[in-house]
Amino acid sequence: MTQPQATAEVFYTAFQALKKSEREAFINKLLEDEKLAEDLRYAAVIKKRETEPTISLDDYLAKRSAKK
Repeated sequence: MTQPQATAEVFYTAFQALKKSEREAFINKLLEDEKLAEDLRYAAVIKKRETEPTISLDDYLAKRSAKK
């Protein structure tokens, strides 16, 4: 385990130990940072869609221009 992974594990363990109201307050604090909130939304979408088949950029652009 790398140092960044170990640090992340410590923070995650501490987060899990919080009461529900404390976890919600922490998450709300994170979401106050608009850039971080956007990054978290993108990460959630990527995680949700990671099992979908990939498409090449050329294929995507061809399909996109065909829709116009």
